[in-house]
Amino acid sequence: MALTDSHCHLNFPGLREQMDSVLAAMRDNGVTRAMNICTQIEEFDDVLACAVKHPHIWATVGVHPDQEGLTEPSAAQLALLASHPRVLALGETGLDYYRLDGRSVADMEWQRDRFRAHIDAARQAQKPLVIHTRSSADDTLAILKEQGAEGVGGVFHCFTESWDVARQALDLGFYISLSGILTFKNAKELQEVAKKLPEDRILVETDSPYLAPTPYRGKTNQPAYTRFVARCLAELRQCAEDEVEDFTEQNFNRLFMPESTFNTSHA
Repeated sequence: MALTDSHCHLNFPGLREQMDSVLAAMRDNGVTRAMNICTQIEEFDDVLACAVKHPHIWATVGVHPDQEGLTEPSAAQLALLASHPRVLALGETGLDYYRLDGRSVADMEWQRDRFRAHIDAARQAQKPLVIHTRSSADDTLAILKEQGAEGVGGVFHCFTESWDVARQALDLGFYISLSGILTFKNAKELQEVAKKLPEDRILVETDSPYLAPTPYRGKTNQPAYTRFVARCLAELRQCAEDEVEDFTEQNFNRLFMPESTFNTSHA
């Protein structure tokens, strides 16, 4: 068995205090790799240290769009941090208009500037983007197109958008990552999108410690639960679970590790 959790937050409360058991559960469930996602520069050292310590854990560098008032690294600074061999991508980055708190979309230019800096950094570092978009799909796609982001590619993580948004992301060369939300009973539209996605563009993730899949919904999520996302995806697409393992592993390698001979079976 081999699966990769393409998006988790191992340094967040709920996971970092029990790292040994989290890693053991991954192993027991055949989740052989995980990409630990950075959400602010202030946490990057911890994210990177985890990846350096554990050969099957990888890192990203970035500043989440939904956090104002954090350190704003330049594109050059982000690219320099991304040059570390244990860092696979820039992000998570993107746009999030879900909590405007009395502000208008026009007031969120700081998010759009931050997003552009990450795209520039990805171009400099020649590494892909991890995209977060919430209540902002039109602007997210527009900026990706405006900045020529198809030249670096990446993934729309924790995808919950429509088929039209998925199609536009695919047209830009991006991958689509499905999380535990796929297993929710009320996620019918997303489940239909999952059936339509081309096999060579799908990743799976947990976004842990959030969004635990059924049957653990409401509890602390962890990378081991990638197994339940893959199982649900296999059921929806009417294929064997090991087929989902095969194509999601190939997709992760193609996107994030194109020059690597990394063997997922070692973990």
